[in-house]
Amino acid sequence: MFKRVREEVGCVFERDPAARTTFDVLTTYPGVHAVLLHRLCHRLWKARWRWLARALSTFSRWLTGVEIHPAATIGRRFFIDHGMGVVIGETAEIGDDCTLYHGVTLGGTSWKKGKRHPTLGDDVVVGAGAKVLGPITVGDGARVGSNAVVVQDVPAGATVVGVPGHVVRRQSAEHEQRRHAIAEKIGFDAYGTAQNMPDPVANAVNCMLDHIHVLDTRIETMCAALKALGADVKDVKLPAVAVCEIEPPSAATMDGSEQPPEDDFQEN
Repeated sequence: MFKRVREEVGCVFERDPAARTTFDVLTTYPGVHAVLLHRLCHRLWKARWRWLARALSTFSRWLTGVEIHPAATIGRRFFIDHGMGVVIGETAEIGDDCTLYHGVTLGGTSWKKGKRHPTLGDDVVVGAGAKVLGPITVGDGARVGSNAVVVQDVPAGATVVGVPGHVVRRQSAEHEQRRHAIAEKIGFDAYGTAQNMPDPVANAVNCMLDHIHVLDTRIETMCAALKALGADVKDVKLPAVAVCEIEPPSAATMDGSEQPPEDDFQEN
């Protein structure tokens, strides 16, 4: 028992840089309180002391703001950071070394009995406000972004973001370097905000850069072939992309009328 408590406290120091002492963790961390109380509730539930288990879990919810059904199966070194608003359903299964942040819901999508809550593998991290719904499986080492809504299985090691949740696939380093080289060649910086963001506009820009790379390679190959045949092909430098500056609004409004100067606005 004491070994399990040491594990629960030790994982806090590994994942929360704000943790200072063991006494602080044991007395001021609601996520730790919720997990320790759930261990007791789960034992009572398995021993068929169902009402007592539910009553104790209700007290735990009142004390910590975390609602965990006594029947939920939770692995070792489970950490709930901040804790408030976390809901874990009856048939949820959580592996070892998982981390949940505040506002996370491991919920169901059906009123039928049976398996209706998600299964989390080992070393899964679920960001603040995320909803993982239904009898789905989140693979080992997966990451669920904040406020994502996940309703389909997540492969091991994947990162899921968005509503509905979708897997973000990171390109290889060689692909990223080639894309960056094309952007520099045409005088365009697509990486100010788009390099690591799963944004639809950024994705469209990156697709255009990949398309330009293919066209540029084909044109260079054609020019080299024409030069080999004796054709006079001049090397034309690409024009630089001008910086777009937004001018301040003029005195004219959208309908063409003139706005009166500020001096005309006087208090009566």
